[in-house]
Amino acid sequence: MPSSSIRKAEYDPESRVLSVWFVASGKRYDYDSVPPETYAAFRRAFAKGRFFNEHIRDHFPYRLVANA
Repeated sequence: MPSSSIRKAEYDPESRVLSVWFVASGKRYDYDSVPPETYAAFRRAFAKGRFFNEHIRDHFPYRLVANA
């Protein structure tokens, strides 16, 4: 996943949880209720950080995962 802001992302289609690890902080956040179509579009996006900011951040409930 080449991105200057997102180090890694994983998606669980059963729970619809998108886990995102950020480059700057190293922290992981889990985003709930992310539709599979949104994740697929995120994976296809040329600018992952821009897509994340426009379509995921502040659109889905999230939580910081401790010690991730």
